[in-house]
Amino acid sequence: MTTSDIPVPGGSPGAVRPRRADARRNYELLLAAAKDLFGEQGPDAPLDEVARRAGVGNATMYRHFPTRRELIIAVYADEVTELCAHGRALLDAPSPGDALFAWLAAFISHVATKRELALSLNDDRSGRRSELFDGWHRAMRSTAEALLGRARHAGAVRPDLEVTDLLTLSNGIALTGATPAQATRLLSLVRRGTGTSP
Repeated sequence: MTTSDIPVPGGSPGAVRPRRADARRNYELLLAAAKDLFGEQGPDAPLDEVARRAGVGNATMYRHFPTRRELIIAVYADEVTELCAHGRALLDAPSPGDALFAWLAAFISHVATKRELALSLNDDRSGRRSELFDGWHRAMRSTAEALLGRARHAGAVRPDLEVTDLLTLSNGIALTGATPAQATRLLSLVRRGTGTSP
C-alpha cells in the first residue's frame, strides 16, 4: 500500500486557490483564522473577527470567501485534507496495527470536534452539500481502507474485519460525547475486540 492509494479530498467543486503569492498568503491566513475562531466559538462566529485575526480587511476576506458558507466549506475541506494526509503519512509507520488505530483516534477527534461545523452546512436545491459530503466521506473511507488493508496484510487485525465496522464503531465513540480519556479507553476496547491488543 502506498501513499498514492489515498485520494486527496478537494474543497468546493470548481474552486481554484489564488495564484499570486500575496493572495495565496491572505487565503491561508483567513483559513487559519477561521479554523481557530470556529473551533472557539462555533460556525456562527463573527466574520469580521476572522478578518481581524487574519490581519486583512473585510473586503479581502469577501473576495476569497463571498459567503459564510464558502468559508465553512473551505475550513471543513481543509480539516478533511489534513486528516487524510495524516493517514497517508501513517502508511509508512513500522507497525500497521498501531498506524490504523492512531488514525482512528484522529478520526474520532475529527468527528467529535468538527461535527457542528459540518452540520452547519444546510442543504440546498443544487445538491451541492450532498456532493461535498460524498467526496469527503469517500476520502476518509479510502484512508481507512488503505490503513486497514495494510494492517490486515500484516496479520495485525482479524481477516474478516471490514472498514465499515471500524468507521461505525469509531463514529459511535465520537458521538457519545466522551472525554478524550474515555474515547481512548473505548477505542482500546475496540482494538482488543478486533484481536489487535498492543
